[in-house]
Formats: sequence, C-alpha cells, structure tokens
Amino acid sequence: MLQRNNLSLTYLELSPAKPENAPLLIMLHGYGSNEKDLIQIAPALPSGFRYISARAPQTMDYGMYGWFPLEFTPNGITVDYSAAELALQQFIDFTGELIREYRPAGNKVFLMGFSQGAVMSYLTAFNAPELLHGVIALSGQLPEKSLPTETAKPALKRLPFLVMHGIYDDILPIIKGRTADEWLQQNVDDLTYREYPVAHQISDSGIELIRTWLEEKRP
Repeated sequence: MLQRNNLSLTYLELSPAKPENAPLLIMLHGYGSNEKDLIQIAPALPSGFRYISARAPQTMDYGMYGWFPLEFTPNGITVDYSAAELALQQFIDFTGELIREYRPAGNKVFLMGFSQGAVMSYLTAFNAPELLHGVIALSGQLPEKSLPTETAKPALKRLPFLVMHGIYDDILPIIKGRTADEWLQQNVDDLTYREYPVAHQISDSGIELIRTWLEEKRP
C-alpha cells in the first residue's frame, strides 16, 4: 500500500498483481476520518481491482478530515451546500486525474463512500454519471437539495447502486437509508438495498455483499 501526493488529493493506493487497465474503486471516508479508514477492508474485496482511498480536502484536527463543513444541531445535521458544491467539483476533477493516470477498465471508476463519503458519492453520480461504473453508498443520506437535473437522469438511470445502512445508526438514522432506497427505486434500474442490525458502521455481512456485488459489476 502506497501513499501518493502526485494528484490534487492525497490518497492511498493498493494495486493488484496485474495493474494494467484494472478496474478502479475510489473510497471516500466519512466526516472526521481519513484515507486510512476504508482501505482496511480492501483485502476482503476482489483482488483484481485497484483501490484508491482519498483524503478529504478539509483539515479538521490531527488526522481528521472532512469533504465539506457540517454542523450538528438539536434538529439534526446541517450542511454547507455551497462548500459541498466546491468539494464536489474538486472530487470530480480528482476522479478525472485518476482515470488519466491509471486508465482503468472502461475509463470509468466505482465509488464507495461511507457517511459523508456516501453523500459525495451520490453527488458525483448525480453530476458526472459518465465517469462511473457504479456507486456503493454506506450509512449515508440522499442529498435531497441537490438531486439530478432531468437531463442527467437518463445516464444516472443506467448506473448500478448498492446502498447499505445500519438499523441502529445513531448518527444518520435508518430513515436516511430508506429515503434513499425509495428515491433510487424510482430513478435507477439496478439497485441493491440492504439493512443490517448494526450502528454507524459496516457489518461483516455487508463487506461480503460488497465483494460479490463488485465481482458481478466488474467491467
């Protein structure tokens, strides 16, 4: 596993034995975490993929980063949407850099985001579906104030989604996952939605489902 700083975001890279044109999955960590988080599950995922775990651009504290500012209020989490738009454009640019750098299969990538990283994954799918093979959204929420335009919906409709959520999630309650499921059922052709008896985390059964889903969607 290598840490790289050659592109616009710092990232960790785990390469397969045969890296040329390997399918590429970008991991987007949650708010207050870092690039060392999700990459830990890569060994349990398909071995032929290249895994990139990106560090979010906003520095919060030592070893803690976020994609855009959040505020935790008595009425729930509030989002700085203008900052989120800037973070989205930066991430889309970074994704383009990775595609040019590594030339993955189909010149597209998979996204796997946890919590705020899942929100970023949704936003990327809504705004640049042409860059993606599929989206894995873990313990996140649908960015309901930033849903796709009608012109973007046809490309989005063909994009596979895997959405998972913990029933006992105390950070983003299960209703967030169910709301995403309901919207995606109406707007995409290929949706897998699962709930697990866990909190704000990824279950072992969920990791196994990610592995089989990626194998099925491998380009």
